[in-house]
Amino acid sequence: MAETKRMTTEEVVGYLLEVEGLDFLRESLSWVVQQLMEAEVSELIGAQRGERSEERLTHRNGYRSRAWSTRAGELELAIPKIRRGSYFPSFLEPRRRSEQALVSVVQEAYVAGVSTRKVDQVVESLGLRISKSEVSRICQGLDEQVDAFRNRPLEGRYPYLWLDAKVERVRDGGRVVRKALVLAYGVHESGYREVIALDVGEAETEAFWRSFLRGLVERGLSGVQLVVSDAHAGLKKAIAQVLGCPWQRCTVHFLREALGHARREQQPMLAALLRPIFNADAGEQARELVGDALDRLRQPLPKIAELLEEAEEDLLAFYGFPDAHWPKLRSTNPLERVNREIGRRTDVVGIFPNDKSLIRLAASVVIEQNDEWLVGHRYLSAHSLNTIVNEEKETKTKQENRELTTA
Repeated sequence: MAETKRMTTEEVVGYLLEVEGLDFLRESLSWVVQQLMEAEVSELIGAQRGERSEERLTHRNGYRSRAWSTRAGELELAIPKIRRGSYFPSFLEPRRRSEQALVSVVQEAYVAGVSTRKVDQVVESLGLRISKSEVSRICQGLDEQVDAFRNRPLEGRYPYLWLDAKVERVRDGGRVVRKALVLAYGVHESGYREVIALDVGEAETEAFWRSFLRGLVERGLSGVQLVVSDAHAGLKKAIAQVLGCPWQRCTVHFLREALGHARREQQPMLAALLRPIFNADAGEQARELVGDALDRLRQPLPKIAELLEEAEEDLLAFYGFPDAHWPKLRSTNPLERVNREIGRRTDVVGIFPNDKSLIRLAASVVIEQNDEWLVGHRYLSAHSLNTIVNEEKETKTKQENRELTTA
């Protein structure tokens, strides 16, 4: 069996610096080096900030600014000053070697699951004497950035929601198990898309999906009119129970599944029958094409005909929305790029030490992607979304009025 290609630490750091992750990496690097300076000064003066200690040699005396150029961009350092003697951060010299090591601290936090032992080894390579508890505290600060992103309130309406899951290997109870890394992103009524949730579950059960969706609602998710995902009975039930909106089955995944039930020589004919269904000019035309496909498939491919007939309503749900939105609504393809980037990072690790480390790594990719989306072009025009958002509001108002009248 061929070996899975692994990226070296230098390659991972280079990738983070040159291709993705610059904004989040710069912010994290700035925070990490500030904590390292605070730890060095505390050891130099013999006491933590505000601590009473007989071993104290001097006191802090404010800060001085200093620019520090790194491959992640220029950072503005606030270097602590002391009343007696002087302090200069040890990691600033030699610059090239120490910068790489400091970036590795952040990289280890992403890729190694913030292993205290591993991060401590990197810090010690700088010649710094920092305790394991100090390293744990620094790594905890990185987790706080991830938690703030995952738990942020969701404001406004999100007409469209995409859900996808990716299987990763995680150590749990002394053994390696497969767990589902779940990603959700939505299109806001303003037209911008956002990554709105990230979590890890034991399996894609109905209970897990129900809890996941309820968590989104508690954070403020509202106005969802269509959920797009791959086929999963538990997920479909959870959507109906929690969100009460239509479900769009990913047409790309369905086509792959259908082709998998046909012989190689039958696949071109099958693809020619199915693809036009998802590219029709109107919902009525798509239903006619489904009927034609069923007539032609029942004899040679009865299994596929049965699958198509059962999935018809879920495959054509996107036709009930503005035609300008159809290309974006009929599959989970918009998530593919994000999943590929997450996969490139998770492949480096192979097996994660725990759920938290997997979430931390995936979130580092997702945060950067989310920033790009929010400052880029609108995914869908706000004008085209206004129609369905206003319709949803009117429907909700009428329903509330009927309930009040009945009561």
